[in-house]
Amino acid sequence: MSESTDDFAAMFEASLQARRVEKGQTIEGTIVAIGPDVAFIDVGGKGEATIEVAELKDVDGDLEVAVGDRIQAVVVSTVGGLTLSRRLARGAATERQLEDAFHTGLPVEGKVEKAVKGGYEIRIGHQRGFCPFSQIDTLRTDPSAHEGHVYEFRIIEYKEGGRNLVVSRRALLEEAQRASAAEVRQSIVAGAVLTGRVVSVRDFGAFVDLGGGVQGLLHVSEMGWSRVSDASQIVQPGEEITVKVLRVDEDKQKISLGLKQLTADPWSRVEATYQIGHVRHGRVTRITEFGAFVELEAGIEGLAHASTFAPTGRRDGWSASVTPGMTGTFEILSIDVDKKRIGVALVPEGSARAGGSQPAQTEIVAGARLTGKVERHEKFGVFVFLAPGRTGLIPLSETGVAREADVSKTFPVGADVEVVVLDVEDPPGHRIRLSAKAVLDAHEAEEVREYTERADAPPAEGFGSLADKLRGALGPREK
Repeated sequence: MSESTDDFAAMFEASLQARRVEKGQTIEGTIVAIGPDVAFIDVGGKGEATIEVAELKDVDGDLEVAVGDRIQAVVVSTVGGLTLSRRLARGAATERQLEDAFHTGLPVEGKVEKAVKGGYEIRIGHQRGFCPFSQIDTLRTDPSAHEGHVYEFRIIEYKEGGRNLVVSRRALLEEAQRASAAEVRQSIVAGAVLTGRVVSVRDFGAFVDLGGGVQGLLHVSEMGWSRVSDASQIVQPGEEITVKVLRVDEDKQKISLGLKQLTADPWSRVEATYQIGHVRHGRVTRITEFGAFVELEAGIEGLAHASTFAPTGRRDGWSASVTPGMTGTFEILSIDVDKKRIGVALVPEGSARAGGSQPAQTEIVAGARLTGKVERHEKFGVFVFLAPGRTGLIPLSETGVAREADVSKTFPVGADVEVVVLDVEDPPGHRIRLSAKAVLDAHEAEEVREYTERADAPPAEGFGSLADKLRGALGPREK
């Protein structure tokens, strides 16, 4: 037998086999080749069939199958070979095809005619069906928004003769979403940078759809390096944003996202731009019982501790000098980059430093004569505020007050007091001993000097006589 005769016999046999298959019949086969427009399906003893490649793609136009995959499809033509389809066209669906589609789960095309009580009237071929509102999509939309649209549906209820034909579009959407979600989850790993769409915004953050219905939480604390109090000021529902995956908890199916991680952490340049002793302009963001937080720049906050404010004599009186939202000049007292902490102190308005200049602080060294404010009393002495972060102690023996006297009346909290620095222990400023008595002694010595140098002062008459006259001169001051 010649080669041409063999070819003809094979074609004739394939034609006979094709005739044995009825139009509307559901068959299963293996994809053996995928061309530009059609794919070839091996359907076993029934020969080879074709199906349009467009029916093998998802909503994004990507192929859902590959060579070697098995698929189910419906025979839509036997002319010139078998032609398959994975869905029933709404204009060609017969009663037999609808029944097959119900049993096999094959999608059918239908047109939404109108909204009726409880759902929609659907036209599929010559049949009328019903789709409940809850089964038209996965979202709550305006009922009239679907009228006139052609969708794919799955038949979920069917009785002989086409009566009680109930369909669902949501089932197909969820099935496609699950397939897409499985693929999307493979790309969601810690450190991945992905594009998503904001689904909703809450007080604590925003939920972002990363594709296939897979959602992650962008917490408000991860939206910016600066403190964010209102998430809606950063993102809006429907907005497309790029985020970084921070954590993935497979057990709890939770995905944590970040937005600020896509920009440089401002703390990375603190060491190069901040120095102890310098002053910076800042804005008070909030007040707590232990101090005021100050934003020095976006993402950089410092703490003005309550102890850095001069005593006022009233409980929490320091808080009256700062209010949330106010701006001012603050001195840098300490920097801890590892813990992301900066200690600051408010610089009084009108001072040279408030203008942003950086003059050296008054040096607190032994022998220096300074003016401070009484901070508190202890049984062993009086603490004096000298400068932000610098407090010294006047021991009782250096107050110049008799033991039986009430020290708190002589040195009320918040009052100015002039002192002499006796000594400063290492580290610098850690312990500072002061004396108010030394100031009194100095005053008396100055008055003695002035008295003895007066032009009309009588000649020296001996120590006792001079001492008596000195006490007389100092008498009025001591009253």
